[in-house]
Amino acid sequence: MDPFDAGAGSVLRQPKAVWATAGASVVAFMGIGLVDPILPSIAQGLHATAGQVSLLFTSYFLITAVAMLLTGFVSSRIGGRRTLLLGLAFVVVFAGLAGTSDSVGQLVGFRAGWGLGNALFVSTALAVIVGAAAGGSAAAILLYESALGLGMACGPLLGAVLGNMSWRYPFFGTATLMAIGFLCITAFLKEQPKPARKTSILDPIKALGHGGLASAAGSAFFYNYTFFTVLAFTPFVLNMTPYRSGAVFFAWGVLLAVFSVIVAPRLQERLGSLKVLGGSLVLLAADVLVLGYGDHTTAVVCTILSGAFIGVNNTVYTELALDVSDAPRPVASAGYNFVRWFAAAAAPYFAPKIEEWTDIHVPFVVAAVTAVLGAVVVVVRRKALTHEAEELEERHATEDGVTVFAN
Repeated sequence: MDPFDAGAGSVLRQPKAVWATAGASVVAFMGIGLVDPILPSIAQGLHATAGQVSLLFTSYFLITAVAMLLTGFVSSRIGGRRTLLLGLAFVVVFAGLAGTSDSVGQLVGFRAGWGLGNALFVSTALAVIVGAAAGGSAAAILLYESALGLGMACGPLLGAVLGNMSWRYPFFGTATLMAIGFLCITAFLKEQPKPARKTSILDPIKALGHGGLASAAGSAFFYNYTFFTVLAFTPFVLNMTPYRSGAVFFAWGVLLAVFSVIVAPRLQERLGSLKVLGGSLVLLAADVLVLGYGDHTTAVVCTILSGAFIGVNNTVYTELALDVSDAPRPVASAGYNFVRWFAAAAAPYFAPKIEEWTDIHVPFVVAAVTAVLGAVVVVVRRKALTHEAEELEERHATEDGVTVFAN
């Protein structure tokens, strides 16, 4: 069945609660790439170095990684609705405070608080959408993925439009949009039943004792270092105006969304999940290597093209993480994200440092190596992942290629 069909199970025919949560999800995902086009402007406005400004990503994702151990603990006790509202409140407060920063240290600290709010919101949003959706989980999952893709694409665009006037405006804009999301969820989303079993803080860590889940998380750790080298370090290499940088990362986000939602499931059905993942990682390694050594036009093209490989990888990794073990999906997702977000925190810090120690090309060499290491883990640990991959392929044959991208 086509999830976009106008029937009762359509992604387009959902309760207001689902649309309110999905709309807030778009803004939450926008926050990841929002600062990309304005990183050089922030550095100039606060008299900071590229390495200092890149800590905006490091603090954000470091807190996000640690918070993954708390999200299930919190939501299983206070419920999904209250967890969403708590996360939104954190984002509204800290995004607004970020816009008032007088130093890069303040801005980095406020981004950390923003990361905590985003972790609470994003980790709970998918479960809430699926629970409140009409017509089964397939349409709900597609709606969530569409929100993610739209947010990743529009974040840099909003950052460029507002950031062209002042680097502070994107932060105020995010706070305003999230405040609207807070009001919509308050008005339209009713509290859902709490889980029968409360999740402990250590459950995601225990879940990583499963060999397949640990393998998926370890491979994703290396991949995420590559991913966030592109996202956090490339804007300094391109050195473009906010509008032009925003356009580049908007195109990057569009490719990410299309390849995540549409292309990846079809490739998996034809070639198998592990072959698709290994091949995409190797192609991503080649892409970032050319990005690092090419001229400016080549760097722009390779930055946009990387969105395609990242979209494929994100979809396959998340499916592997959610289904490879017998742990409940929220617990498995939390353990997987706990590991991989540490690499998202590390890349923005180390890439500028590596440039200082060597030259501008070497950070991309390191990023290419980490992508290859991710592929090596997939090959070496394929037996731990093969059973799950086969189940995925069978499921794709009967579910029209709908996949989950859970952050």
